[in-house]
Amino acid sequence: MSTLSLRLPVSLHRKLSDLAESEGVSLNQLISSAAAEKAAALMTQEYLLGRASRASRDKFDGVLARIPKGPPIAGDEIPPAYLKRIHKKGGLTRR
Repeated sequence: MSTLSLRLPVSLHRKLSDLAESEGVSLNQLISSAAAEKAAALMTQEYLLGRASRASRDKFDGVLARIPKGPPIAGDEIPPAYLKRIHKKGGLTRR
């Protein structure tokens, strides 16, 4: 464990203290959890951006080409409103 000295505006300190009390945790636990959640969100974004940068349209098209022809399973249909929006933008061609 390490120690961090943190300067907060009095109003924020008061609000965080109240939140911690209402959650039944210490102020330290509340701030630690908030920092961990933010770090996880940022790391997730970096991970997804990394995956997206390695994407291949050819491989994606190859996977789509393996989808059997025929109607989708009940519940897997593309909603009509979504299809209208895509066709207006010139995307999603039916094969």
